Formats: sequence, C-alpha cells, structure tokens
Amino acid sequence: MCGSFGQESSPEVQEAELRAVSPGESVTVVRDRGSGLKENRPGLNRVLAMGSDGSVTMVGVTYEDRLARFGVGWLKQLFAVFGVTVEMLHPKKLGGRDELLEDFVRVVTRFAGRSYGMRSAENRRRLLAESGQCGEHGAAA
Repeated sequence: MCGSFGQESSPEVQEAELRAVSPGESVTVVRDRGSGLKENRPGLNRVLAMGSDGSVTMVGVTYEDRLARFGVGWLKQLFAVFGVTVEMLHPKKLGGRDELLEDFVRVVTRFAGRSYGMRSAENRRRLLAESGQCGEHGAAA
C-alpha cells in the first residue's frame, strides 16, 4: 500500500529498509502513528529526548515527512545542537513550484480536516440537543 507521494506506508517495510542500511549497528525503532502535522507526537518527543540525553547519535527516517511535515530544518538544527545527525533514506527531489505546491496541499488538507471535525462535533451536539439527550446548550464532544 502506498502513502502520500508514492511512499510505502507500511511501518514494517520502512523499518526493514532502515535496518538494511544499518547492518551491525544498534538500532532503536520509534514508531509514531498519526499525522506528521501534530505538534504533540509521543514518538517524536521520545526521539527528541533520546537526542538530548545522548542516547542516539543518528536519527534515520525513510522519508522527510515521516519525521515532520513542516519544520524539518529546525529539527535538524536542534538535533545538531546535541551532536545528532538526521539522515533521510529517500531525500526529497522536489524544488521550486513542486515543493511549494506540496506544502500548500498539506496545509489545505490539515485545515480541511479540522473544519470537518468541528462541523461533525457541532452536528453531534445539535442532534443530541434535538433528541433531548443533553441540555439546551449541548454537551461537550
């Protein structure tokens, strides 16, 4: 199954790829389910902690957006402060308009998802209020 922009989305395949390029080295795998747009991702927080305490010297990811959708440059700088390098197995090959278009699509997708989520919660509150299952002002969803 392919993910965004033709990337293999199976975590097992990505892990196997990373282990294949690091034979004989100690490898710690950190998986993070969910969007690379979320600010509070347990896996990313764990990797940041490992970098800051010296537990790792290199962070390897298959694709840049598996680390983060935005701000990868900042993460690389932060890791560098702790002496940790970040290596991408498949570096981006986009540039100029293509990269800008990709970023735009990601932003629109993120905000559309939030909008639909808010609308869905609003509809649930309205239906509950109409059915008499909650107070006049609705319930927290």
